[in-house]
Amino acid sequence: MKLLAVGLLLVLLATVPAVANWWHGWAGAAWAGAEEAFRRTRFPGREESWLWILAGLVLILVIIAMVAWLSQQGKGKANLLVADDDDSPVAGAVRIGGGVAEQALRAALSERQDLAGSSVATYEVNGQPGLRIRVQPRQGVAPHILAAEISQMVEALDLVIGKKTPVLVHMVSGARAKLTKAERVR
Repeated sequence: MKLLAVGLLLVLLATVPAVANWWHGWAGAAWAGAEEAFRRTRFPGREESWLWILAGLVLILVIIAMVAWLSQQGKGKANLLVADDDDSPVAGAVRIGGGVAEQALRAALSERQDLAGSSVATYEVNGQPGLRIRVQPRQGVAPHILAAEISQMVEALDLVIGKKTPVLVHMVSGARAKLTKAERVR
């Protein structure tokens, strides 16, 4: 939206003389105000303003915040869905990777003609692995029926792996769901 406003302003500046005159008056006053602010904040006996140091510090803080935000992206992704390392009388451990569940559910969902797209990922929330299933139903698909069918798939998966898995089903809609066609859905 902001880019659209900037583009519209640029078109108006190039085509409407009254807008161009307004811009020249406004920009000239704003530039004069900025120059005055830098003149008033000079170091004693020097030409430089301490506002440049302040601007540099703000930019450094912005960069640090961006690096911190980037380092937090992707957290929570898990590799194991089941890790049973209990002290049972039988020696050994059972480990089931998240890829097993992801591939099984992805294969089951890819066969469905009523979905425009789907994805499955394993995440760790509060120290416990769970699945996030994201589906994009086509136009006309009843969400409650789709959710019930996905729930049945997850229950079947739970029976196979021997553990109840927490699941988040995320249904999304978009242009792809509206523009692609499936004969049996409409």
